[in-house]
Amino acid sequence: MFVDYAEIEIAAGDGGKGAVSFHREKFVPKGGPDGGDGGKGGDVYIKASANMSTLLDFRYKKKFRAQHGAPGGKNNRFGRDGRSITIELPVGTIIADLDTGRKLADLTEHGREILLCKGGKGGRGNTHFKSSTNQIPRKAEDGQPGEKHRVSLELKSIADVGLVGLPNAGKSTLLARVSAAHPKIADYPFTTKVPNLGIVPLPGYKSFVMADIPGLIEGAHLGKGMGIQFLRHIQRTRVLVYLLDITSDNPRRDFDILVGETKSYDSELVKKSSLVVFNKIDLIAERPPVASNFDDVDSEIHYISAATGENVDGFLQALARILFSK
Repeated sequence: MFVDYAEIEIAAGDGGKGAVSFHREKFVPKGGPDGGDGGKGGDVYIKASANMSTLLDFRYKKKFRAQHGAPGGKNNRFGRDGRSITIELPVGTIIADLDTGRKLADLTEHGREILLCKGGKGGRGNTHFKSSTNQIPRKAEDGQPGEKHRVSLELKSIADVGLVGLPNAGKSTLLARVSAAHPKIADYPFTTKVPNLGIVPLPGYKSFVMADIPGLIEGAHLGKGMGIQFLRHIQRTRVLVYLLDITSDNPRRDFDILVGETKSYDSELVKKSSLVVFNKIDLIAERPPVASNFDDVDSEIHYISAATGENVDGFLQALARILFSK
């Protein structure tokens, strides 16, 4: 199951309590204070891992706590520090405080580690409270509480290019054609139920990452279909590819639906660089003059067949020019 949102509670450990103790040994019946300090509470770290691709684990385990510091002991023994914990999250996860809405971290790189909750400081033992007027202090400090957060985890895939299309436009076929990804492909709507990522190698350019999300339908921003909930996975992209089925009765209407639904989700998305790509040219005898309906669209237009590979190289070259000219 693919899960890209979760809410959890995290807490660092509390500091250990300082000890009230007095030195005792034979022939020294009234030794001075020797209570040790409490140990520091454990910290909570988060770490980005490229080995994870979903937040599914956090649907079932929602509370994470580091270990408390141990109390101080006699003979000025310090309490043991609490054990820290590290929570691994997929690369692309954004962590925000649920109570304040403040963004705490954005894990964009594998291996990045961030201290999220700091453990409480250990309390001081009674040794610290001896003075000229108080030789036998019976006072020690409690440890300080560790930091706590209620946080949201939102996974936004790290991709350079996002494929946007209606169901059955051929997005998964195109991703499989240009990368080593193996998305499910079938001749029925909503075959793609989760975002798929593929690394696209291209001679003369750096490789780039392409994301295929479930198809959008009209009214998606009102909850229809399933694609709108996955649009967050193309928010980080630099280029959008509007993939259209050239055999459709009205490709322009299809395009307007895609732009409208995308804009309803996030108006910044439609400001990105884009290409308009007509797919399935292998299914028509001759190319219809559909481009004339797109004179007002400020994007390059390409005609391809993801199934046969026709014109796909030219499309990728155009995509790379946009990506790497910036």
